[in-house]
Parts: sequence; structure tokens; C-alpha cells
Amino acid sequence: MGDMANSSIEFHPKPQQQQQQQQQREAPQAGGFGCTLAELRALMELRGAEALQKIQEAYGDVSGLCRRLKTSPTEGLADNTNDLEKRRQIYGQNFIPPKQPKTFLQLVWEALQDVTLIILEVAAIVSLGLSFYAPPGEESEACGNVSGGAEDEGEAEAGWIEGAAILLSVICVVLVTAFNDWSKEKQFRGLQSRIEQEQKFTVIRNGQLLQVPVAALVVGDIAQVKYGDLLPADGVLIQGNDLKIDESSLTGESDHVRKSADKDPMLLSGTHVMEGSGRMVVTAVGVNSQTGIIFTLLGAGGEEEEKKDKKGKQQDGAMDSSQTRAKKQDGAVAMEMQPLKSAEGGEMEEREKKKASVPKKEKSVLQGKLTKLAVQIGKAGLVMSAITVIILVLYFVIETFVVDGRVWLAECTPVYVQYFVKFFIIGVTVLVVAVPEGLPLAVTISLAYSVKKMMKDNNLVRHLDACETMGNATAICSDKTGTLTTNRMTVVQSYLGDTHYKEIPAPSALTPKILDLLVHAISINSAYTTKILPPEKEGALPRQVGNKTECALLGFVLDLKRDFQPVREQIPEDKLYKVYTFNSVRKSMSTVIHLPDGSFRLFSKGASEILLKKCTNILNSSGELRSFRPRDRDDMVKKVIEPMACDGLRTICVAYRDFSAGQEPDWDNENEVVGDLTCIAVVGIEDPVRPEVPEAIRKCQRAGITVRMVTGDNINTARAIAAKCGIIQPGEDFLCLEGKEFNRRIRNEKGEIEQERLDKVWPKLRVLARSSPTDKHTLVKGIIDSTTGEQRQVVAVTGDGTNDGPALKKADVGFAMGIAGTDVAKEASDIILTDDNFTSIVKAVMWGRNVYDSISKFLQFQLTVNVVAVIVAFTGACITQDSPLKAVQMLWVNLIMDTFASLALATEPPTESLLLRKPYGRDKPLISRTMMKNILGHAVYQLTIIFTLLFVGELFFDIDSGRNAPLHSPPSEHYTIIFNTFVLMQLFNEINARKIHGERNVFDGIFSNPIFCTIVLGTFGIQIVIVQFGGKPFSCSPLSTEQWLWCLFVGVGELVWGQVIATIPTSQLKCLKEAGHGPGKDEMTDEELAEGEEEIDHAERELRRGQILWFRGLNRIQTQVCWGRRKG
Repeated sequence: MGDMANSSIEFHPKPQQQQQQQQQREAPQAGGFGCTLAELRALMELRGAEALQKIQEAYGDVSGLCRRLKTSPTEGLADNTNDLEKRRQIYGQNFIPPKQPKTFLQLVWEALQDVTLIILEVAAIVSLGLSFYAPPGEESEACGNVSGGAEDEGEAEAGWIEGAAILLSVICVVLVTAFNDWSKEKQFRGLQSRIEQEQKFTVIRNGQLLQVPVAALVVGDIAQVKYGDLLPADGVLIQGNDLKIDESSLTGESDHVRKSADKDPMLLSGTHVMEGSGRMVVTAVGVNSQTGIIFTLLGAGGEEEEKKDKKGKQQDGAMDSSQTRAKKQDGAVAMEMQPLKSAEGGEMEEREKKKASVPKKEKSVLQGKLTKLAVQIGKAGLVMSAITVIILVLYFVIETFVVDGRVWLAECTPVYVQYFVKFFIIGVTVLVVAVPEGLPLAVTISLAYSVKKMMKDNNLVRHLDACETMGNATAICSDKTGTLTTNRMTVVQSYLGDTHYKEIPAPSALTPKILDLLVHAISINSAYTTKILPPEKEGALPRQVGNKTECALLGFVLDLKRDFQPVREQIPEDKLYKVYTFNSVRKSMSTVIHLPDGSFRLFSKGASEILLKKCTNILNSSGELRSFRPRDRDDMVKKVIEPMACDGLRTICVAYRDFSAGQEPDWDNENEVVGDLTCIAVVGIEDPVRPEVPEAIRKCQRAGITVRMVTGDNINTARAIAAKCGIIQPGEDFLCLEGKEFNRRIRNEKGEIEQERLDKVWPKLRVLARSSPTDKHTLVKGIIDSTTGEQRQVVAVTGDGTNDGPALKKADVGFAMGIAGTDVAKEASDIILTDDNFTSIVKAVMWGRNVYDSISKFLQFQLTVNVVAVIVAFTGACITQDSPLKAVQMLWVNLIMDTFASLALATEPPTESLLLRKPYGRDKPLISRTMMKNILGHAVYQLTIIFTLLFVGELFFDIDSGRNAPLHSPPSEHYTIIFNTFVLMQLFNEINARKIHGERNVFDGIFSNPIFCTIVLGTFGIQIVIVQFGGKPFSCSPLSTEQWLWCLFVGVGELVWGQVIATIPTSQLKCLKEAGHGPGKDEMTDEELAEGEEEIDHAERELRRGQILWFRGLNRIQTQVCWGRRKG
């Protein structure tokens, strides 16, 4: 093509001169480069023939474009810092700035939007206002004993304190919430940037192949693109082999687009390479690339949209399409770019959108359960608080106006209003206590903490909820190569010239012709990016770069004392006539070269049973052709291939074919071309099992997780490796199937997959060999959708190849390989294993179960506090017209203890014992019977103590009773003791809450969690300060040492009582209900399911309107998780 382009230039000298003039005109404005930024941007807008025409008109050909950009198509850029910096200044850097994070003040403002808080603020302000207003009627007797006790001037003065204290505690809550959100956002961004830094791309600089971080790419770089890459910048193809690109993220078209230098050379950022390889010159980076342009639109659009939303206008359709495009484009970044929608507007729209775009995977199992539980608790709290207020008001009105027969006088109104405000505050306090706003905080903290710690265990979590789902996993479908094995392949056996060698043959034992053919076939017919480099350290193994199977073959060439480099230098990559690259359908790779005498030679390598079917000849010991009939093939399979496979080796066949000069075939007719081959050799490649894998698999099996191996390898090889790993044990009843047989068993006569047939296969299936990507997807989907067995399955899948994308997306948790994985696989995954090791998956299971347990521990603690506080406030209010726990005290107990407790209980480190129990599964309730027993048991103890203190405490301690105190009376010791005892009981119960499976030793491992110890002691310290020095704002009066010791004694009683409860066998308590079930999908039809989803969404919307503190937190995690998920 280069020659043609040059000759066309010779025919048309005019454009050439114009071009030179144009070049001189442009040079100064593009900083010495022959192309301006605008020109390149315009060029990248074009596709196909238009683009080619434009390149030919403006630059002659692609190498002309490279000359203008001062780069060499073969050597790349000189690695010169000044030059690279200059390019960055002129053409921009390869970085799309993320959307501005919310400032701390914005987060404070959001936290203030909470309905419960607003009610409290209003009540507090009214109470404040009334305390400063001294009505003239206050002295008159007409208002009755209502204002009794307020005569004392100092007391009346102190009336404002309660209002001020409530406001202060509201400010505390708001700051804590905002701070949590802020740190969460910060962690999240840290995670994002970590993921982005991990992505590297191969470029040529100074003729050397280098891996550079994606952000370091500049315009003019020559980049190597290969199967599985996610293109990080726009570029023009210089040379490509069989390149196919999935451009659906930009165009929405799902068909793969074939790219070639002479038909359609435009490669766009954000698209995926599905097949083939090639080299491109980078022409646009960062905000100037096609993805960047969409994101800039989106960034601007996002702000406009927010403005529009406020006016309540519909969004512009075009805007929407660019949003969806970008959403598809790259979940991770889109998640950053999208304004996180909170309750503000567009509610109808959101509902419509939800309907349209709710993939079932939006809510994680845990979030679904928590949402339901929270809605139920919220409703109960609302009812309780309403009843409390109504009872208080009625009692007061009847007492004052009916029993005492008073008349409502105008001047008494403020006094009465002040009473009503007090009742209202008590009601709101009950509501505040009833709702566990610590819950989402506990979830967030627990997840964020786990994610941070999982980094150390080589798990890079891309979607927060994945780590919790992993704890429920019941099945893992794992790849073989690289996950269970070391992915360092070596040829250990071979069949050459009619002889089966059990080790590497001596070069002298082989005929020169066979050796020569073999060396050429391996060196030329493999990606030129695959190399074997000398070891980095003395005595280490040589480094394998590129495709590991090809590395094994190149290593074989070196073991035969020959070198592949001279062969490649003699026939460089651009001289290859035609390349059929490896893909999962072909399972082979072929390369055609043009020989000096005008004839062609094709080299092919691939899976032995596939390639041997295409062989009609084989080289004998003297290097002559001998015919190879089906009978010979069966013979060879029995004598050579099966024994190799049973040793756990992968068998690869190497073959060739010659075409004479006159009979050039139709190269596009692949079946014709790759046929009638001559077999040179069959080699057996060993990929040893990682030493730590068998133990990890044993742990999984003990933890109730079934491990299945899904591989593209030969069934005998797969079975041998599965036995080495312990996936299959002798004497067990299991199935090992090939893809074909698997499909035959699960499809009916019409070829449709039937769930019933699948259900017969998967429970026993342990190894699926020779499987296609679709088989893997079918298996995963089948297991997830299956309703046989006691519980529904939660499936984790590992994958590294582009073809694993669909299965990774479908799985509940997708693990991609950090080292060997392609960008496409990482894109579709939830967790990236940075060391490609199966043992890291076991760690993920441990962390996931730990998250689940942490949340259950917190729930157990939290619900005990809630049950007790609500009953105390409610009963107290009904019997004594006043809550024994004052508003400010309640806020301290509720918000501060919740927040601290969630931090303390959510940061418990995981232990190996977590792996000794079966997984919970999807439909296991959040609150088990044992937890219910603990919650109710402790509530009974605490209520008994508190009511005893409330009604006979003054006699016991010999102090004044605090019941029926008038409006602004000073705090009583009586009520202070109740408050103090209550808090101390919670503190000790927090220690009980560390165990949720009925264990006896609640102190087990307590010192391995410094956060827990600090928080318990810290809370205790603050409690002492509040009681002794809190005074009027906290309605506390200082207590004596003796009283403190009694309070402590009762608190420690919690631990003793915990032992008593642990003795009662849960199995006897059939009456206890479990709570917080996930939506049980077994019994539901699809319609009901959709209705159920709708119901949860509806509940969320209700909560969004009237909603209680904590929901916002949950929604926020969810939005982040959802944007991550929405990429699908």
C-alpha cells in the first residue's frame, strides 16, 4: 500500500506542493509538528472510506501522518522527556479529569436535608423561642400549676438550654454524617485512581517495547494493540493482522468491526479489541479522544441537567443518548462523572428510568435485605412516635381542661404551646431512636474497611457490594490456566519424526529438515510481541513475555539450541503475508509467508485434536512426507495425545502447508487455506499446579463452596489437573464433561436450553473441558437461575480472557486476573486478583463473610438499644407524662453510640473460623433465631432494670423522685441514674454483640481489634464527663461513687446475663421469628418479582420523602455501586 500511495503522489505533483506550503503554514502554530490539534480531532470524527480518503488527501498515507507527527512507524518516539512534555502541552495528556467531588459543606447541607433532623431543628427552635418569651399571664393562677417550679428565676432562665442542646447535638450528627460521606467519597476516589494506575499499555519507544501507564501515552506514540485490549486513546492503524474491534461502547452496534490499514484504519478509545493484533499511531488523547469528547459533554451536561432538574423540565433527548453512551463506555469512569442523584428531583423520570434499566443485579443481596428491614423498622417507629405524642397531648388536655376544669386563656397560650412542643420533641426523639441510622453507616464502614484490607490480600475491589456478596458464594467456577496453575508453561514431551520423546530431544537426534521447519513454524507463527528474555536476577528463570503457550514453544526452540530472533529479523512482522490470529472459535493460529521463489508457505499451530483433523501428511523420521489417514490419527491420539493429556499436559500440534507460485488460493476462505496440512510435531506443555491451590480448594470445600473447573483444554488434561488440585476426589460421584456433551445434555430437540435438563447436570458437574465462552456463560446463568436444592446459589467466576466477559458480568461476583487478564475481562469484573492466585479468592470469601457477620453483630446491638429505648420512652411518656430519657440523652445514646458502635463492630478482623461454616445463601434472613433470642433476652433484662429504677429507684437509693416534675425543673439524680445505667448496659452489651452464633467467650480476640477497645473505653470516658459535668443541657446531675458503682454493677450484669441466654437452646424457641429475609425469589413469578422490586423502590421513595436519617447513606452507597453496575 505504501508503494501505491507514493506512486499516486508522483502522478499528482500539485497536491504535493500545496501540501508543502500547508506544512510551512502550519508548522509555527502546531509547535513544530505538522498537524494541529483541531485537524487531528476532525480526522478522528471520520470512519471507513471517508477517513482513508482524508488521510490520503492530507498526508499521503499513514506513514506521511507519522512523519508530520515526527515519529517513526517502526522505532516509535525517542524516549526524550522534553519532546514528550512538549507533546503533552500541545495535544493534551491522556487523562480525563473526574467530576469535582462534593465539598464538605455540600455534604453538610445534604445531611441537613434529613426530615427527622429538620423536625428536631424546628422543634428545638420553637422551644428556644418560647423559653425567651415570658408571657404576662405566667404569674396569674389561671394557667394552673402548669408553670409550677418555673417561679425560680434561675430555672426559668435555663429554659433555653434544652433547645440549644438539641440543636447542638443535631449539628454533631450532621458533621459526623458529612464527615463519613466525605471520607467514603475520598476512599472511593483513591480506589478509582488505583484501578486507573494499574492499567498499562504497550508502546514502542526507541525501537523498544515498553509498558507505560495509560496516562503517559502521548500523541505520536506507536502503540501495540492486541486481543483483549481496551484502547486508551484514538489512533490510526499502521499495520494490523485480522483485527476486529467491538465498538458497541461508542456506536451501540454489537457486531465486531473489521479494521485494516487499507479499508478502515480508525481505532477509537474506549473500544475493545476482540481479535487480532496490530500497531497504531496515537492521534488523540484525553479530552480530545472520542471518549473524552463525550465525557466533556457529559460533565457540562451534568451541570445543566441539575439546573434543569430544579426547574423540573424534561431532559433533552440528545443529552440522554450521550449519557447512555458514556455509561456503557466505562462503568468505572462514568460512575465518577455522573452526578450522583439524590432525592432532589426528577422523581417520575427516575421511576421510568428504573423500570427501563433495572438489571436484577443492581441491589446486592445484603442491601435488599437491609432496605426491607429498614423500611419495616421506620414504619414501626413512626407509629410508636405518633401514638406517644397523641397520648401525651390527650392526657395533658384531659388533665388540665376536663379534670381541673380550666378555661383556655389567651395569655396562657404560650405556656400550653411550650408543653405541646415538649411532647412533640419527645415524640420525635422516639422516632429518632426507633430508626437505626447507624445501619448504613455500619454497612459503609464495614465495606470500606474490608475493601481497604482486601487490597493487602491481593483483591482489588471494583464494586463495593461484591465483597459482601462473596461471603455468600456457594459455587466458584474457575479457569484453569493461571488461576489454579502457575501460568509458566514449558514443553516437557514431544512427538517428532515418528518418535515420542519423554524429555527434550538432543538437536543431533533430529533431521535438520524437521528441526529447521519446526524452528521457523514456531518463531514466525506466534505474536512477535511474545519473547523470552534473560532472567532479571542470577539463577532465576528466564522471563516470559506475552502469550504463555507461545513462550513455552519459543522456550522449546531455545532448548533445542536454536534461536528464534534471527528468524524473526529475517522475516519481520510487516512482511507477513496474512495472519489468522488465535480466537476461541478457531482454537488455532496460522501465518502465511511469501517465499523468495514466489510460492507461499502457511504455518499453523493449535489444539492437537482440532489441527490433526486437518492434517493429511506427517513428516517421518527422515523428514519426508508420509500420508496421514484417519486411522493413523486415531492411532496417534491413543498412543501419543491421550498419554500426554493424562499426565496433565496440554497438547499442541505444529503443522505447515506449501502453495506453489501459480496457485494462489482465496485467502479469505479460511477453511480451504487451513486444510490439507502436514504435521511437523505434537508437543506436550506442562503448566504446573500452584503449590498453595490444593489447600485453598480444601478450605473452600470445607466452607461449603463447590469449586468447578471450566477450561478450554482437553478433557484428559483437565481431569488430571482437577485431581491434582483436589477438585475431584477418587470415589466421589462427579461429572467431567466436554462442551459438546454438556450442550447435548442440556438442550432439547429444538436446540433450546432447558433449565430442568441443566438442573440434572450442574450439581454433579466438576470439570467442563473444551468449553466455549458461551458454555461458560450458560453454566453460570443456569446455576444462578436454578431453584433446586435448599437454597439458591450465589456464583463467583474467575476469568482472564476477552471471551470470559459475558460470564464475568453474569456472575454474582466476577474475578478478573490482574496480571494475565485482558482489559475487557477487568472491565466486566467486580474484583481484580492482583496476583492471579486462587488463594486470594479464599481470602475474599473470608472478608465477605466477615462483612456479613459485622453487620449482623451491629444489628443485634443496635436493635437491642432501639427496642429498649423506644419502649422506655413510650411507656415512660404514657405513665409519667415525660420520657425518662430526655431528648438530648436519647440523641447521645442513639447517634453517638450508633456511630461509634458501628465503627467498633464493623472493624472486627476476620478469623479462619469463618471458613468452617456453610454459606448463608441468598434467602437466609439477616437476623437469625439466635440473634433474635439475644436481642429479646437482653431487652428483657434492660427493661426490667430500667422500670425497677423508674418506679422504685428513689426508695432504693433514698433520693427524690424525678417523676411528674414540672416543666423547667432542675435535673434529678433519679433520672440521671436511669440514663447512666442505660448507657452502661449498652456498653457491656456491645461486648456481648461481638458474637452472633451463640459462642460463650465474648472476649475472644478482643485485643486484636484496637479500634473496638478504644471506642468502648472512649465512650465510657465521655459518659463520665456527661453525667458529672453535663448539667442542665444533658439533664444530668452528678452522681456519688456509690451510685456509680451500682450502675456499673448492673452494667456488668449484662455479661453474666449474656451467658444465661447462651445456655438456652435456640432450637427450643420455635416461637421466635427470623427477620430481614431477602426477597424470596423461589416462590415468586417474574411479575411478582418485578412488583417486589417496585415495592422496594416505592418504599425507598417514601423514605426519600419523609425520610429518616440513615437512608441517605444507604442510597449513596447504592448509587455508587449502581453506577459501577450500570455499565452493563
